[in-house]
Amino acid sequence: RTQAEMAHTCRGTINLSTAHIDTEDSCNIVLSNGGRTYHLKANSEVERQRWVTALELAKAKAIRMRNNQSDDSGDEEPASQSDKSELHGTLKTLSSKLEDLSTCNDLIAKHGAALQRSLSELENLKLPAESGEKIKAVNERATLFRITSNAMINACRDFLDLAETHSRKWQRALQYEREQRIRLEETIEQLAKQHNSLERACRGAPGLSSSNTGIASTAKGDVQSAKGEASDEDEETEYFDAMEDAPAFITVTADPKHHRRSGSNLSGASEGHPEDWNLEDSVFESSNQSSYNESTCKDLLPKKRRRTRIPDKPNYSLNLWSIMKNCIGKELSKIPMPVNFNEPLSMLQRLTEDLEYHELLDKAVKCESSTEQMCFVAAFSVSSYSTTVHRTAKPFNPLLGETYELDRLEEFGFRSLCEQVSHHPPAAAHHVYSKRGWTLWQEITIASKFRGKYLSIMPLGAIHLEFHSSGNHYVWRKVTSTVHNIIVGKLWIDQSGEIEIINHKSKDKCQLKFTPYSYFSRDVPRKVTGVVSDASGKAHYVMSGMWDEKMECSKIVQSSHGTTSMEGKQKTVYQTLSPKVLWKKYPLPENAENMYFFSDLALTLNEPEERVAPTDSRLRPDQRLMESGRWDEANVEKQRLEEKQRAVRRRREAEAVEALEEGKDYEGYIPLWFERKVDTVTGELICVYKGGYWEAKDKQDWSTCPDIF
Repeated sequence: RTQAEMAHTCRGTINLSTAHIDTEDSCNIVLSNGGRTYHLKANSEVERQRWVTALELAKAKAIRMRNNQSDDSGDEEPASQSDKSELHGTLKTLSSKLEDLSTCNDLIAKHGAALQRSLSELENLKLPAESGEKIKAVNERATLFRITSNAMINACRDFLDLAETHSRKWQRALQYEREQRIRLEETIEQLAKQHNSLERACRGAPGLSSSNTGIASTAKGDVQSAKGEASDEDEETEYFDAMEDAPAFITVTADPKHHRRSGSNLSGASEGHPEDWNLEDSVFESSNQSSYNESTCKDLLPKKRRRTRIPDKPNYSLNLWSIMKNCIGKELSKIPMPVNFNEPLSMLQRLTEDLEYHELLDKAVKCESSTEQMCFVAAFSVSSYSTTVHRTAKPFNPLLGETYELDRLEEFGFRSLCEQVSHHPPAAAHHVYSKRGWTLWQEITIASKFRGKYLSIMPLGAIHLEFHSSGNHYVWRKVTSTVHNIIVGKLWIDQSGEIEIINHKSKDKCQLKFTPYSYFSRDVPRKVTGVVSDASGKAHYVMSGMWDEKMECSKIVQSSHGTTSMEGKQKTVYQTLSPKVLWKKYPLPENAENMYFFSDLALTLNEPEERVAPTDSRLRPDQRLMESGRWDEANVEKQRLEEKQRAVRRRREAEAVEALEEGKDYEGYIPLWFERKVDTVTGELICVYKGGYWEAKDKQDWSTCPDIF
């Protein structure tokens, strides 16, 4: 079937040319195309194979038909309104010229016939022989002219028929686009109704919210022991809410004075001592008392006064669906987006925001125990997500060679530098040095997929943290972020997956689980749980909290193997002391909802500063215009910068081709402040800071910086 014919088929039809044909088991077949998925079951494996073969043959035929049709270019973006008007104007002009050509042909035929008659009359007259031969030759030439003229007009008629045929195909294609738009609008409306119905059904279900309250009261937190695969990265998978799994761990709070007696009935697998949980000399105590009030304490320190607000976000209307429908299935970084979807910060600045709770690492330096230090590192890894809960806007994609520095050496003891080291795929290198005893570095590549209902953002790359005095070297990776309700409803963000933090010196580990949101879960939303264990596998601390609010730590005094669950898995029961708060989120500033929900730190990230590199994100003009509320000018400037970057890329590609033809090596883009090395811990090739930036800043020598703005 052609695309136009597909628009008139019954509801439920699947276009085989773009369908995925899979087999679940010996008898089941799965057909999927876009938002539709059908599960078919055959009577036997032989019958299933016959159906699969027939479907594959039909799919191949459909692909050939699609490729042979000039009116179906599925990979091309739909023509704009101006293109359609130009197409109709061209067809109208072509038809007019063909009418003129047809009129000329009629005149040629008429005058040619008259000429031949005149020549025939002359030939019949009694003229000398020489004159008769000349008249005969002229008559033959006139006949040839008439034959040629007829051939020309026949070719013109064929051309006209062909143009009319293609015109009808183009009209069918336009009609098909209109039909598809109507169908999509109906589908979205139906989806919204189903969404509302499901919410009402969940609210009315009496057994989901109140069941098993006894278990919930004794279980302080649960952690799934087996590390699952990051299935969010599977772009062809669609996710549905399900009932929560049975917990692999159960924690019970014990009284420090009577924990030995209360634990006497447990078959102890490991024991700790409550005196280790000393309130006077433990670093946890200072964290418990000062975490929430840190922002108040910081105000007492002598420091440079920084801005506390930015211009309010303008209220611009935008047709979201008209833009997003062309983005389904594409890499987000390759889609030209207006600034209406952005926030006035670059991805380099968002990466620097991870340091908002840097004081957790300052406290971790003071820890004598590596497992205790691991608790602070785990809390720090979770705290970086606290700024994302309301931040549904997209940061600016950095230009290749763009940098961002955050020099807080005098105020907070650290200085940070980011550089965009690759454009496709987008990758940023980050290095932070703290004179208080730690260094952090990472190279993050963002992989993102838009799937119609949700947007998945998968940060790829390891984060390294090393403490100077102890040499403890921690490595972990980020979890998947998902933006829901892209088309219908209010946008909201969820974090899901697992973080495994490893101390490569002591071999201590911390397994953190970010529980995805579910309608049917009894847990609080945005829950995070985990266990800190040493090299031998002995558990020392239980971590629990919410990634947008706080993280607590409970010391394990005794552990035992509990009863076996219905699934055959044996649960571990941890008896713990009272939890201590390691980290608590700072409150958002006043009027944050009109300032892109920026935190106090985020409000200062794009504040103009002197002496920064000419490639610094603060100097990016489209981002500055957007922050000032001049969005139309920002869109124009954004297009100019992107076109300038494309021109540089084309020149670099031409240089690569020229070098290849000459048999020379071409290195491509080389980062300015970072260099690629094989990491000795993970074995991966990553960009690490090679030095020179802060020295260049002191000298104000930016001669090596490229002109990217």
